[in-house]
Amino acid sequence: MIDIKFLRNNPDIVKENIKKKFQDQKLVLVDEVLDLDNQFREAKNRGDYLRSQRNSISKQIGFYMAKGQKEEAEKAKAQVNSMAQELLELEQKETTLQEEIKKRMMVIPNIIDDSVPIGKDDSENVEMEKFGEPFVPSYEIPYHVDIMESFDGIDLDSARKTSGNGFYYLKGDIARLHSAILSYARDFMIDRGFTYYIPPFMIHSSVVNGVMSFAEMENMMYKIEGEDLYLIGTSEHSMIGKFMDTITPEEKLPICLTSYSPCFRKEVGAHGIEERGVYRIHQFEKQEMIVVCKPEESMEWYKKLYTNTVDFFRSLDIPVRTLECCSGDLADLKVKSCDVEAWSPRQKKYFEVGSCSNLGDAQARRLGIRVKGAGKENYFAHTLNNTVVAPPRMLIAFLENNLNEDGSVNIPKPLQMYMGGKTKITK
Repeated sequence: MIDIKFLRNNPDIVKENIKKKFQDQKLVLVDEVLDLDNQFREAKNRGDYLRSQRNSISKQIGFYMAKGQKEEAEKAKAQVNSMAQELLELEQKETTLQEEIKKRMMVIPNIIDDSVPIGKDDSENVEMEKFGEPFVPSYEIPYHVDIMESFDGIDLDSARKTSGNGFYYLKGDIARLHSAILSYARDFMIDRGFTYYIPPFMIHSSVVNGVMSFAEMENMMYKIEGEDLYLIGTSEHSMIGKFMDTITPEEKLPICLTSYSPCFRKEVGAHGIEERGVYRIHQFEKQEMIVVCKPEESMEWYKKLYTNTVDFFRSLDIPVRTLECCSGDLADLKVKSCDVEAWSPRQKKYFEVGSCSNLGDAQARRLGIRVKGAGKENYFAHTLNNTVVAPPRMLIAFLENNLNEDGSVNIPKPLQMYMGGKTKITK
């Protein structure tokens, strides 16, 4: 949510930003907000004037009573009563107008950074940089589920019976590899100075509305029936919510956290849940990183965050690239975002394994995350988040890039201590 003062003073910039995101249907919202804001300020000014007059007249009543001027006192009382009724109506009007303004402000997209490429959808995202040499071996790379099944490491049939499509049982060495990757990711981020967290896996609607847009919520979140609780789609939701309605001393910034959680997603409007695969699923686990920082430092942290993911994958010898998200592919709260994509030797292309986002002060403004500056007014923090790793999707890239011709899979050195010293897994 952008600052209404900014919209009030720069409506053309807000409209141009909406056009850059190819959401022309929202242009009318800017004029509606300006009109409602004018009505709100008129009502507030009138209310402030009446309160001032009421206080002045109330003092006169005491003066009249002391002088025995009852008739004048009664007239003054009548004036105060009349003002009280009008004030009540004005307060109700102010509340209604505030709600209408907020409803529109919540769907007006955040102002994107000038460096964001302009494009309608993800097909117009722009490659930034490649890391590592993509390699296609001379032997065939099977589908990832076939690789897992060759180690008796996955059971999709049983999961379909218990839970439906989009769920899975991992077992044996594949399950152990899954856990090893998460353990390594945890320690990788701790070594980079991030504090490790395990957050709540359910959050209230007030937090959901603070961390994401309504459209994202509808497409992603599972609601707990009969309770004001939602299953998290990523630990970022809980971790940013942790700072709701807080004021942090400026000297304590930046706050750098890394969190583990299971993630639950409806995936409505996505490309579809696979019947046989673990690329797009309803339940998975993830190691995340979150930063709360000063506004002037957020772009520097943005680069640091996606570099952490690149370094993590490269430490496991997996080629990756970074892809700048264009304006039309950015969620409404984001100022700037990029995807990290891993190389798939089987498909001979890259696929998404993580996403890094700078949300500016959008989440902070919605959730009341403020910073106490030295010798100046409190201000809203900037928030950022990024995926360290999200298996089992990452397992696809790992297995394909470490598969040998004999069907065994190499275990890179950083993972060996988490795999009981194994250097490879075999059938």
